[in-house]
Amino acid sequence: MFLKGSCHCGAVRFSLESQHPYPFMRCYCAICRKTAGGGGYVLNIGGEAESLKVIGEEFISRYQAMMEDDSGNTTQSPAQRNFCKQCGSALWVWDPRWPELIHPFASAIDTDLPVAPEHTHLMLAFKAGWVPLDAAPGDKVFDRYPQESIADWHQRLNLVVPE
Repeated sequence: MFLKGSCHCGAVRFSLESQHPYPFMRCYCAICRKTAGGGGYVLNIGGEAESLKVIGEEFISRYQAMMEDDSGNTTQSPAQRNFCKQCGSALWVWDPRWPELIHPFASAIDTDLPVAPEHTHLMLAFKAGWVPLDAAPGDKVFDRYPQESIADWHQRLNLVVPE
């Protein structure tokens, strides 16, 4: 599926191809909530990195979060959160561990996205107390990351969009 996206002020516009366009994964981690979340969580989708086209790249800034492990040690995440430095809109995440993928935030996509038949709520161990968990029957709920990837979820539900 061909997706178009943009920031709020219009300085950045982008497009990409996605075989996994259903916004199903609600991440409640503090990084997503604080850098891009509305409602206390963020919705991510998947796309092909090689298809990404960007207009206004000079207006993009990147943030790499500091991660704390169970022992209290901090390291910088390799994941790069791209956002508009003019208006602050979160655009996508790219991670060198999976260089073929781009994870746009559904909130930055202007194309009408398909409605997910179920949602995966993850990183609930980090959910803010003021955020209600609005899990519907059939939704999956996880304290951390699930085993099922974005691609696996789309495949299980027969929702992969052919290239």
